[in-house]
This record gives sequence, C-alpha cells and structure tokens, in this order.
Amino acid sequence: MKFKKNFFLLLYGAWSIFLIQGSGFSKPPSHDEFRGAWVPTVVNLSFPSRMGLSAQQQKKEIITLLETARAARLNTLFFQVRPEADTFYNSPSEPWSRYLTGTQGTSPGFDPLQFFIEEGHRRGIAIHAWFNPYRASMNISHPCAFNHVSHKAPQMVCKVGKMLWLDPGNIQAQHYIISVIHELITHYQVDGVHLDDYFYPYPELLEGKKFPDTASYNAYRASGGTDTLDDWRRASVNSLVKNISIMVHQTRPGLLFGISPFGIYTKGAPNNVTAGLDQFHQLYADPLLWMREGWVDYMAPQLYWRDAGPQSFRLLLRWWRSPQVNPRNIPIYPGIALENLTEHHWPVQEIAQQLKIEKAVPTNHHGFILWNIKQLKDNTKGVLSLFRKSY
Repeated sequence: MKFKKNFFLLLYGAWSIFLIQGSGFSKPPSHDEFRGAWVPTVVNLSFPSRMGLSAQQQKKEIITLLETARAARLNTLFFQVRPEADTFYNSPSEPWSRYLTGTQGTSPGFDPLQFFIEEGHRRGIAIHAWFNPYRASMNISHPCAFNHVSHKAPQMVCKVGKMLWLDPGNIQAQHYIISVIHELITHYQVDGVHLDDYFYPYPELLEGKKFPDTASYNAYRASGGTDTLDDWRRASVNSLVKNISIMVHQTRPGLLFGISPFGIYTKGAPNNVTAGLDQFHQLYADPLLWMREGWVDYMAPQLYWRDAGPQSFRLLLRWWRSPQVNPRNIPIYPGIALENLTEHHWPVQEIAQQLKIEKAVPTNHHGFILWNIKQLKDNTKGVLSLFRKSY
C-alpha cells in the first residue's frame, strides 16, 4: 500500500511541484539556423548499436555520434530517452531501458543522457530529451521490470496488438506522463523537450481492431461529458500537449518544447497533396491547434517524401509555414528522411534539393531535423560529405 500511495502522490503532486520549483539551469544555446538530427534508441535503431555493450563501448558510440553531428555542422540532437516507458537516464520512477543491457531495469553502469549532455555541450551541441509519451511496450512478450507502469498502474495501460499503450483518455495517465517529464527536466540540463508523432496508435498497429478505451470514454460520459468519441480523443491529446507546455515553461523558463507530427495535417489540408493516413481523424492529433494556441516553441512536421511526387516536400513546407496555417509564425523545422536513401533508394541529390527548398521557403526561423543520425554516421551515399560542403 505504501508503494501505491507514493506512486499516486507523484502523479497528482507534480502539478504543485512544478508551479513553485525554480531552475538554476543555463539557457540553451542560440543558433541562427536550427540544424538537428534524431538519435533513436527504440529497437537499437542508432544507439546503442546493440544491447549488452559495456559502459565504455556505449560511451565510445555516443562520442562517435556527437563527432558525426559536429562534422555535419549540426547544432542539436534529439536523444530518445524514453522509448517504451523505460529510460536512458537514471530515474527513480521508471526502469532502465532494455535496449541498453537486454534486460529492462538493469543499469548500464553509467548515465547515457548525462554523458550525452556533457559531451554535447562541450562540442556546442544542444541536447533535447525526446519522449514517447504513450508507448509502454513494443512487444508484450518481453518481460517488464517490477517498477514499469504496466505493473504499477495497469488501469492506465491498454493492449494494442502486440504492444502496450498508455490510454490517452485516462486522466491518471496524463498526470503520470507529465510527472515523468517534470522529473527529468528538474534533474538534467537538457535544452528542450520533444514529442514525436505517436499519439493514438497508427492504424496498422491496431491490427484491425479499435483502440480499447471504452471504459475511459464511458467514465467521461458518466461524468457529464458530451463530446463524441473522436472529439474526446483529440481533446485528451490536446490536454496533454497543453499541460506539458505549461509545466515545461513554468519549471524551466526558456526551455524549448516541440513536437514532430505526421507531415500531412488531414485529408484535404493541404488540398494539393495526396494523403493516405489522416492524422486528425486517425491519430487524433491537432498540430494546427497547438501552433495557434502557442503551446509549442517549434514544430517539426515529418516531411518524409520526395519533392516531385504526390506528397511534395516543397508544397507541404510552404503550407506549414504559411500565415494562414501558422499565424503565430511558430518555427517550422521540417523532418528530412535520410533513411530513404536506403529504404526507398533516393539519390543523395534529393536531400540536397530539400535543403535548398528549406532555405528558399520564406520564414524567420530556418532549420531542419534529420531522420536519422545513423545515415550520417555511415555516410550513406556520401550524405555526410554533402552536409560538410553545404554548411
């Protein structure tokens, strides 16, 4: 009982803590142009290269990634610190990630986030903490540590295909996510907080089934709520985004909060590109609202398509940066898919073209974020050389 009591005090006490807590952290580095790359850790996509490496081997890989970023003239890295409700930093409330050692909850022998921050700042590279707010497990066949949220608070967790997912409509889950982010930014000198595009699961992850949030929605209706299921789901995500923004900016004034949503807002918006996935109606994400309300400091829509095609990079970037869509002139740093050099056999000239387009589309805030740093490290098709020449 004591553990459960303390756990829920953490959930509901986070709000009073962040409203009064000050910060002695320095302001993040400022740059004329925002040039970043994502460092994914889920399923060992870029770091560590495999599970079970020693602390020294992992530190060596971090140095390699930072030196790659510096060689490419980047100034920001987005380090995925919480891939499935487990961590790449020393957390008293969540277990160490299994992608470090192979066993969730086992210490890697050092603090990867702290090492990233120290070595990154030494090289003039800002480090943003990238969170997956809702994903709790990539595969339920992998055992979770005793202090994983699926054991501590199973009422907040849904089974989605082979995965576990925190229920966005569960108020306790919202408070829990906010408390986890608050915990990190009060203990680590990160330069920003970043969320990616995983809100409600992508349709293929549901395996033909509906998201299992009937109990949460029924509780909402029983309390007097009148929203349709779709509107309630969007409102739940909006609530999390708004309250993370409030918490981040009140806890650490000057800390950046950004999101990288799916690159197309919804079918017909914009009307000059072809949309397969409908972000607004299937992921229940409303990034235009987040910009218009000023909840985000920047947006990084994932524009992972070629310029000459039905999802034109150029047309999409113009749309996101247009005053009609973005009246507050929130910085738009497009996500550029280096991964497609191999996944879809792009020539490196496509990346060069997209960099030119980014600079040509009018804005007061130029920049981009690369998916992902692995292709830079491997210098796939000479892409690292391209960045060294371009900047």
